[in-house]
Amino acid sequence: MSKRVITILIIVVVVFLGYNFFAGKYNSMVTMDEEVNTEWANVETQYQRRYDLIPNLVNTVKGFAEQEREVLTQVTEARAKASSIQIDPSNLNQEALQNFANAQGQLNSALSRLLVTVERYPDLKSNQNFLELQAQLEGTENRISVARTRFNEKTKAYNTYIRKFPNTMLAGMFGFERKPLYEATEGAENAPTVAF
Repeated sequence: MSKRVITILIIVVVVFLGYNFFAGKYNSMVTMDEEVNTEWANVETQYQRRYDLIPNLVNTVKGFAEQEREVLTQVTEARAKASSIQIDPSNLNQEALQNFANAQGQLNSALSRLLVTVERYPDLKSNQNFLELQAQLEGTENRISVARTRFNEKTKAYNTYIRKFPNTMLAGMFGFERKPLYEATEGAENAPTVAF
């Protein structure tokens, strides 16, 4: 074989190996980015489940505790504010997540006030609709916690991957940036108390 053929073969092998290396790293980043986006969608789905339960809970309480209009209004307003904050997964940033977490914290606070108010109404506490809604809300709070944890785990794995060498160079070239973790507002680590 001539030197020219050997040189061409070496170049082809190097190009092939380089392509596979870069393509593999890039594809891994894309996969991990999509996993983070999927987990964020799961977080939003669980919050939407909670938003959907709140009007039923408010209406059930309203039937028994009409004089608690202020608390019911606060819950309704907090729900409207929290559900109006939508985050595009392709543009996750710390400020948007903090605004989202703050709105969720306000909703948690309003729900807690509502559930404390219920203590004054023994008939309501024994109402089957209320008990079912209470159980669903408790389950939803647990699902929200699990979804946030999974989101943070995927985000941590993605952030770690794009920050390792040589991935960090490729991430910079292809626009893969760190994503923020979901950090709840202070005191939000406690789900609203729904056990009476």
